[in-house]
Amino acid sequence: MIKEVQFGGSNTFDIQLILYYVALVCVGWITIFSTSYQPDVDVFFSMSNAYTRQIVFIGTSLILAILILSFKGQYYSYLAYIIYFSCLLLMIAVLFVGKEISGAHAWIKIGNFSVQPTEFCKFATALALAKFFSEGKTAQEKKNKWVTAFCITMMPVFIIMLQKDTGSALVFLSFVLLFYRVGLSGWILVIGGGAAALFVFTLFMNQTYAIALSTAVFISYWVWNRKDRKKLIRNAVFYTLALFFIAGSYMGYENILQPHQKIRIDILLKKVDDPQNEGYNINQSKIAIGSGGWRGKGYFHGTQTKLNFVPEQHTDFIFCGIGEEWGFMGSLVICFLFTGLVLRILKLSERQRDPFVKYYGYAIAGIIFIHFFINIGMTIGLLPIIGIPLPLISYGGSSLWAFTIMLFVFIKLDHR
Repeated sequence: MIKEVQFGGSNTFDIQLILYYVALVCVGWITIFSTSYQPDVDVFFSMSNAYTRQIVFIGTSLILAILILSFKGQYYSYLAYIIYFSCLLLMIAVLFVGKEISGAHAWIKIGNFSVQPTEFCKFATALALAKFFSEGKTAQEKKNKWVTAFCITMMPVFIIMLQKDTGSALVFLSFVLLFYRVGLSGWILVIGGGAAALFVFTLFMNQTYAIALSTAVFISYWVWNRKDRKKLIRNAVFYTLALFFIAGSYMGYENILQPHQKIRIDILLKKVDDPQNEGYNINQSKIAIGSGGWRGKGYFHGTQTKLNFVPEQHTDFIFCGIGEEWGFMGSLVICFLFTGLVLRILKLSERQRDPFVKYYGYAIAGIIFIHFFINIGMTIGLLPIIGIPLPLISYGGSSLWAFTIMLFVFIKLDHR
């Protein structure tokens, strides 16, 4: 099986990753074309059309890919921190000169196009974390490495929250995969999962029920381990933290989230039924995907998406067009493509001798997976709508450029 392709003479690059990239980009364009083209109205080559603009984005992405593969791989390690802090400064600038779109003050207007620096900051943070974890450290630095790694991750998150772009902030949770690979205790992941479950339970029921549940667990554990003082003290600490977390979750829900974000969570938890307003998007999304059946309605025959019943059908909800026109089988192919892409990155990461390349691979694998998981989860009603694009498929220049840079930097680093 052919796994590598010659480029520029002596260099070799992994063709499987390139084929995954090409396949997903092509699927994205034909879906954007199908859902947005109006034969009686549109002039095909017009910059007013989403599918024409996407061709421009794809063309510029290919140029970026060629440029990346032409540079020396060492540059990305040397410039990691410079790229990271440059992106932070750009995101800070957005707070003052940026444009608000869909409630998020996260865009810079350049002519007829808008660029979202947040997309590129994910790549920059992946580089910075890979650089940090791959560096030789003194004993004191190793002792404080998780504090530093947490700060590197949370600085862009803090700025993104100021931009009111909660969805993009959640993507930074993807770096947990890298942290786990570097040596983060599995117990931290268990605690994180428990905290997430407690957060959902608190919002689904209320604070009183959440406190009652935590108290019942604490008492049961105390009865079971009443002779082990160390375990009792540890359990008491966790119980106290749980009480603070429950109070903080409710306060954060009431005071930090925007009204439209709260109503979307309430709709997901079935606390509110609002099919004509905030619940309209998700209802139409599920109708479109469900109507596709096993094999779909056929290309250009997706009535729900073609007739604009699904809002944002070529951006955040592009998976609806795939589900309606290509059905369950087409949707499954997309899932296999993303799964194959992520697993291939992880496989190549594990074979690296350079820890920088290994850690960078884990970082971008986590980013791609969390985008894929959240986007499809929200279109089928398993997660609240938070405005995250489907990588390489959704319409948009910023997202496509960022994922192109992210992936081809890894391809360049891997060939070493």
